[in-house]
Amino acid sequence: MNPVLAHRQLKCDLCIVGGGLSGSFAALAAARHGKNVILMQDRPMLGGNASSEIRMWVRGARGPYNRETGLISELEERNIHGNPTLVSSVFDATLYGMLMENPNIQLLMNTSCMDAEVKDGKIVSVSGWQLTTYTYFTVFADIFADCSGNSILAPLTGANFRYGREAIEEFGESLAKEKADKCTMGMSIMLAARETDHPVKFIPPDFAAKFPTDESFSGDDGASIHAQIRDHHIGTSGCNLWWCELGGNLNVIQDAEQVRDRLLANIYGIWDHIKNCGDHGMENWELEWVGFLPGQRESRRYIGGVTVREQDIVSGGHFEDEIAFGGWPLDDHNPFGMEKNPGSNIPSMVIPLDQPYGLPYRALYSENIENLMFAGRNISVTHVALSSTRVMATCSLLGQAMGTGAALALKYGCAPRDVYPDHIPELQAALMEDGVFLPHFKRLPSAQTLRAKLNISDSDREVLFNGIERPREAAGENCIRQACGEDLIFRFDAPEALESLRLRFDPDYSRMSISVNRKMRVFAMKLHTGLDFEPVKVAKTIVKEFVVYADGKEVYRAEDNYLSLVKIPLNLTAQEIRIHWISTHGAETVNLFAADFIGK
Repeated sequence: MNPVLAHRQLKCDLCIVGGGLSGSFAALAAARHGKNVILMQDRPMLGGNASSEIRMWVRGARGPYNRETGLISELEERNIHGNPTLVSSVFDATLYGMLMENPNIQLLMNTSCMDAEVKDGKIVSVSGWQLTTYTYFTVFADIFADCSGNSILAPLTGANFRYGREAIEEFGESLAKEKADKCTMGMSIMLAARETDHPVKFIPPDFAAKFPTDESFSGDDGASIHAQIRDHHIGTSGCNLWWCELGGNLNVIQDAEQVRDRLLANIYGIWDHIKNCGDHGMENWELEWVGFLPGQRESRRYIGGVTVREQDIVSGGHFEDEIAFGGWPLDDHNPFGMEKNPGSNIPSMVIPLDQPYGLPYRALYSENIENLMFAGRNISVTHVALSSTRVMATCSLLGQAMGTGAALALKYGCAPRDVYPDHIPELQAALMEDGVFLPHFKRLPSAQTLRAKLNISDSDREVLFNGIERPREAAGENCIRQACGEDLIFRFDAPEALESLRLRFDPDYSRMSISVNRKMRVFAMKLHTGLDFEPVKVAKTIVKEFVVYADGKEVYRAEDNYLSLVKIPLNLTAQEIRIHWISTHGAETVNLFAADFIGK
């Protein structure tokens, strides 16, 4: 080590490499379960593809009631409340704040993982270079996690991994190729545009690609590579230009700089075409931002305790160790992206899904490195399965599950792989308590809660305690309704020691009250800004004001709540708990999916 350069050694319970949504939520989940976490991130902000550096819309399970909950829902609710105009840099700050407010998390930002020490099949330490402080950090931990997307710890530790597309004979997948190859889905660069009240000229840089006609975007057979290219629909509810995609026929890691340069030429050429080649109704629009960091869809994928296949996803993913879910279609992009090529002009092969599918804990730990876990697009899946599991809302759930699983392994002093099968019920219970929906499991109330008598009908009591905290087929399912001004009362036969109260409000799974913009009904994010843009609002169905009384004494008051999952510390003994509803954010009734008492 150069004596001129600083070298620091740090120690923690869990060290995570990569601060995208999966890594951020893995860190937050483990920290909230009492573990000391160091998060090593090579960028100046968190969020990965969702950050202001890339600005890819967060997508997840399709379907009106399949919205992801847990930490990803908390992030969105915090962002809508504090950032209603959806400024990208404020989104960065919202996520950063969630981690910074937790004293169990130490962030190593602008720090690139460069090395790892492995002994007897276990990682001893990882090391990284912090660009801003010229400091070399070595981090020692009991468990290490790779949420870097590109799986940097795989080549550094000798962990087994896959790269490219499997042959059909290996897993029997319908979308697999006849022969295996090293192709992946490509990378994309985004742009952001803003509508003005006057004409705006655009002069392209010299390096911009030339697309003089709409036919410039057509393949060899004359078909448009994507309809949105011809539509040129940029407005607030339109396309985010994901189809500016290249590089899957190359190595998306080793050739990343080359691909970036070509993507930049194409994205500026696309904007030049929209502005200067024909009348596309974009005279008053100006270019506001162009990303210089491509968003990646695929690279290295670890091999874990199980490999998730296309068949698992299509059949609903019935795993006994279910810890997350997905629901994006099987969406396998052509490696060539928008480039003409002799093989195909189709951007993707898609299999829609008619149900969410479960994902297993066993896909989150290495098959040959004892203390290595992972979450995000690099989990143990085939290329075809990855075409669905890669989207960020799904990766967020995987990160939360991995962080919670790591905390459980640390609690019992065991390797991550030993959480399966003995501690899986405890892991599932912890995730559901923290708001995660598991399609094939129910979160049942505590025995303490069931001992209470309630001031609601038997049918409402059954609904409140049925363990399903969302509609499944129609609005209004699985929740009880009370008017503002009414009370929900729990009475015990004798005083009970009560540690905390958990309330599950309705986050508006259909998204209709959050934004008039249909594109924001999956996750509220903005790329383009039209003159018709309207700030988003907290879901009307979330309860804004309420008071909790214990034996007639006020013990908690919420005056501007905007979260759909609220855990209220009580730490008291009482015979009656009364919750008085004051107001929502606009709904006529309080919609309550669950209310129960939880302990340590």
